[in-house]
Amino acid sequence: SHVMSEYGRMTDTERDQIDQDAQVFMRTCADAIHLLRTEAHKGVQSAQVKEHRTAVLDFIEDYLKRVCKLYSEQRAIRVKRVIDKKRL
Repeated sequence: SHVMSEYGRMTDTERDQIDQDAQVFMRTCADAIHLLRTEAHKGVQSAQVKEHRTAVLDFIEDYLKRVCKLYSEQRAIRVKRVIDKKRL
């Protein structure tokens, strides 16, 4: 109980740092997917391989978009709580 109360709360600075790191990470992932998409078809002759790689990259990109959406929703909740707290 004592340990949880001492370490269970993050400071606003820690939350801001996590937000900043998360945004950098999501941007890095999006850039990596884009780069991989451009490299995926170089030298490939088979239409089936191209189609497979495109489908895999589409799936990965969709997953990243869903993660980003979830992150944005959670961040919006945190911002709303901060605003509500300031109003009180």
